[in-house]
Amino acid sequence: MLEYMSSWDLLIIAIYFGITLWIAWWASRVHGKPQIEQDSADYFLAGKNEGWFVIGASLFSSNIGSEIILGVSGAGARAEMPMANFEMLAAFILILLGWVFVPFYLRTGVYTMPEFLELRYSKACRNYLSVVSILAYVITKISLIIFSGALIFETMGVPFWTGAIIIVLATGFYTVLGGLKAVIYTDMVQAFILIASCGAVTYFGLAQLGGWDEMITTIQQASTKPGNPPLERFFNLWRPMTDTQYPWTGMLFGAPILGVWYWCTDQFIVQRTLSARDISNARRGALFAGFLKLLPVFIFFIPGVIAYALLQKGMLDFSTSNADYALPAMITGFLPSGLKGLAIAGLLAALMSSLSSAFNSSSTLFTIDFYKQYKPKASEKELVWVGQLATVALVFVSLGWIPFMKSLMGGGIFFYLQSIQAYISPPIAAVFLFGLYFKWMNAKGAIVSLWMGFALGVSRLVIEFMSKEGIIEVKEGSLVNIFLDINFLHFAIILFVICAVIMVIVSRLTPPQSEKSLRLVTFQRSGIKTKLVFTSDVILTIILIISVLALWVFFSPWGIAN
Repeated sequence: MLEYMSSWDLLIIAIYFGITLWIAWWASRVHGKPQIEQDSADYFLAGKNEGWFVIGASLFSSNIGSEIILGVSGAGARAEMPMANFEMLAAFILILLGWVFVPFYLRTGVYTMPEFLELRYSKACRNYLSVVSILAYVITKISLIIFSGALIFETMGVPFWTGAIIIVLATGFYTVLGGLKAVIYTDMVQAFILIASCGAVTYFGLAQLGGWDEMITTIQQASTKPGNPPLERFFNLWRPMTDTQYPWTGMLFGAPILGVWYWCTDQFIVQRTLSARDISNARRGALFAGFLKLLPVFIFFIPGVIAYALLQKGMLDFSTSNADYALPAMITGFLPSGLKGLAIAGLLAALMSSLSSAFNSSSTLFTIDFYKQYKPKASEKELVWVGQLATVALVFVSLGWIPFMKSLMGGGIFFYLQSIQAYISPPIAAVFLFGLYFKWMNAKGAIVSLWMGFALGVSRLVIEFMSKEGIIEVKEGSLVNIFLDINFLHFAIILFVICAVIMVIVSRLTPPQSEKSLRLVTFQRSGIKTKLVFTSDVILTIILIISVLALWVFFSPWGIAN
């Protein structure tokens, strides 16, 4: 890609790095004080004084990594629009975060999600979630972000290793420097660089094609050729229940289970809302992020569809078997000088915001859930110092993991490592949700549910891997074959129900927890008012719900798009 870039493009990328590091330096000074004077609330929760705008932008930016941008645009080029449903469903789950979960998190004053589980259940539940979260971040999330970032540099002509080291060191530097405050303020700027750059790709791609109507006509004409998908597959979010990839039942009932875990209980995301100055700002931040999550349909997915149409007209060259390269092909093919640099900066912003969030949340979990438990009398300065050291350690672990990661990426094992998150999320979602609504759910029920759910999820993962890699042979029609044939979203529903049933049975057969200990962590004992008043938050929530429903209708078999 470097040969397609002008000096203006390279200058814009350099300016992007400069702005990011300057913001990190600025954010590292709390109320004009040097970073050395920060306490743990300043470093891990940005002083608990952030407003809704920066929280919402940070939620969006942390979630959107370059792998999501390339993956969703690739889905557009492959006519796999149901994948865009994950983006729109996130808006509903963010409403749940703002209205249901945030009040509990802020009133209890927790720093981490495992800490909340200890308040609701027990230390064993806290330790489970802490260990599982840190391992998942290091082995899967951080690795994938670094790999995708190195690939972006590689397309620019920069060697893989050099790109990986630049990404890790630059992101690690400002994360160590300013903690969560540096992370969320750089996230805010990166979010709008990302939106502007991908919006530019959409605009110039359509202009090159000749407009929306020309895109529709091109796809319709291409659909008459053998092997090409019909037009409706590009603009239909819903597929039959028998679809092996995206059944509508799995999307409507299974995907929200994964969403509850990711958006409402994962430290990686929720830590931003914990930095809010009050519940109202945290809720509005979640709602703002919900509106932003409607954009990927238009700035990630639609460019993939445009790329497919350009390919059919011979105006773009990429392989549909590797459609994730559709967006980079458009960047190099049609963006004018200067905007190419902005687009690359957008991709770098996406991966750096995700990586800094992973670094920061991992160091917070280590410091609060392990070090502070080991040394409860540690001073505020000591906790900040340990958090910084933990981030530095993560940087070096990430660099050391790169050789293994690169070899794993060549085979199927890395895909299965990524799938861990999908298979371990239902029990965590069940424990959080049922814990809030039913005070008689107890610690024994929760920990048994967590471990049983983990065993079932990992069993599915291991058997699936061994089967597809040819390590074991699965006979057609056998119970193992039936087990593996369950769509992963349907499996999430089944696993969630199993975990809920286990929680109910064990909790009913064992003594209940003390009523006093549940005062702030369940609805029955929290004193939360349920009377609905039409405040601006309620109105925004209703508008967001209507917006998602309108998109669902628009991109459906009976919608205008088809």
